[in-house]
Amino acid sequence: MRFDFIIAGGGSAGCVLANRLTENESCNVLLIEAGRDFYPGKEPEDIRSSYPMAAAFNPDYHWKNLKIRHVTNNSNLPGGSPLRFMEQARVIGGGSSINAQMANRGSPQDYNEWEELGAKGWGWDGVLPYFKKLESDQDFRGELHGSDGPILIRRVKENEWCGFSHAVTVALENSGLSRLEDQNGPYEDGWFPCAISNHPDDHRLSAAMGYLNSEVRGRPNLKILSETLVEKVIFDGRKAIGVRIYKNGISENCSGNEIIISSGALHSPTILMRSGVGRGRHLTDHGIIVIADRAGVGANLNEHPTIAISAYLRADARLNEIGKRHAHVAFRYSSELEGCGANDMYVSATAKSAWHAVGLRLGSFLLWCNKPYSRGRVGLNSGNFTDEPDVAFDLLSDRRDFDRMADAVRRMARLFRDPVLSVVAKDPFPSSYSERVRRIGAVNMKNKILTSILGAFMDIPGPIRRAAIHSFITQGVTLKSILSDEAAMEEWLRDGVTGCWHPSGTCRMGESNDPMSVTDNQGRVYGVQNLRVCDASIFPCVPRANTNIPTIMCAEKISDAIKSN
Repeated sequence: MRFDFIIAGGGSAGCVLANRLTENESCNVLLIEAGRDFYPGKEPEDIRSSYPMAAAFNPDYHWKNLKIRHVTNNSNLPGGSPLRFMEQARVIGGGSSINAQMANRGSPQDYNEWEELGAKGWGWDGVLPYFKKLESDQDFRGELHGSDGPILIRRVKENEWCGFSHAVTVALENSGLSRLEDQNGPYEDGWFPCAISNHPDDHRLSAAMGYLNSEVRGRPNLKILSETLVEKVIFDGRKAIGVRIYKNGISENCSGNEIIISSGALHSPTILMRSGVGRGRHLTDHGIIVIADRAGVGANLNEHPTIAISAYLRADARLNEIGKRHAHVAFRYSSELEGCGANDMYVSATAKSAWHAVGLRLGSFLLWCNKPYSRGRVGLNSGNFTDEPDVAFDLLSDRRDFDRMADAVRRMARLFRDPVLSVVAKDPFPSSYSERVRRIGAVNMKNKILTSILGAFMDIPGPIRRAAIHSFITQGVTLKSILSDEAAMEEWLRDGVTGCWHPSGTCRMGESNDPMSVTDNQGRVYGVQNLRVCDASIFPCVPRANTNIPTIMCAEKISDAIKSN
């Protein structure tokens, strides 16, 4: 069978595209997903749960061999930073099936900047209709909100917050930040109840759940192939005519009139490069015939650099219920560092910092640069489709990002000293997602037992608790040491910084005369025919937001563009 559209990737964007394109009964659509597919209502409990960390760190939903570099020059490793495993989603719904369910859009400034960077029609006025189209906001109406979209958005009611969340809001008010009722309302500094993509019955509402429901899956013009890899796009000259797929040990070709790559900001450029679209010299070095020499493929890798400050929570301030939301409150503020713009920093107050017994006892300020300037890149390790790409984020390579992160650590330390917060959150310490923490975070029985033992030690106050924290979690680094020593702060930040799982920008939209642009404003790849990209890789720059809702918005907008052609 020949398909009108082949969508390579069943993440958030792919789910939207499959839904919207099959609204036209005359269009046959093939959706290809590398991971497992779950029929609506049959998703595993960890995916459905409001508490996302069990799904986020379940190896069954990850690319098994994806390893990346967060920083290029680690201060402790002059020869280069180590490769780190990255929990990138490999499951229907993509990141929306395992992420924190945060449903924020970003600033109107972000999208106006997209247009300034060459993405014509993607300014705030051009994207707002699609933010409204995707959502059914349960709490707000008006000109900024939608009421009948597939993604339900709500906020956890204050009477369901734990003691830590309530104490955080008092500390924020004491620090001078005011409450904003609607995180996705006027974009200002302040604190707010977190908007989440979550059903009122208190379970996740992923893109797969919202856009690939039973009715959509029943359309005879939609075919879904799961647990299937896309090796490459097949070309006739410069015209895309299909894809080569791999399933159950067999490779075969699928023909399509138009191919849409929706495999995320790390794998979409990788598929393009394996197919002959990318920086010419890099492709020939890996034995790949160049179809279109596009230097921007894999360049411009954006990510929000993140790190945390955590503290031990008094028992009555914890989030004890299994499966409940872990983050009720977040805030944004302006660093006022020259050239960084307004609302450039973001912090999520996390009342349960991991799925296990240690995480239950920790409240954290997870902080990141909402408007980063560092850029990384994605390249090939080989031309073999089974090999993962070479990914270097280069976090904090722009000094502005480092300076704002260091300042944010100092601000969070001051918040933990607030008289109200310090009663329920004790012994604050610098917290990073180290390789050691990552291993303990994997969901298995061994880690459950180990963290239960450590949690019992943490409940013993005074020196024993602090010794448990510093020996097991921070490996000797203290908040006092990094606050009093700039060199220690720099070493800790550069060693511990990670991303927020918000990679974007590696196939960015732009003008045709910009050599670093990869697609036009409808996702069409320059230099070839019948090939598009639609996912977070087309962002000209990452918005001041978690990337899932902006990705869904992009797919809604590009779906409309395709249908109008």
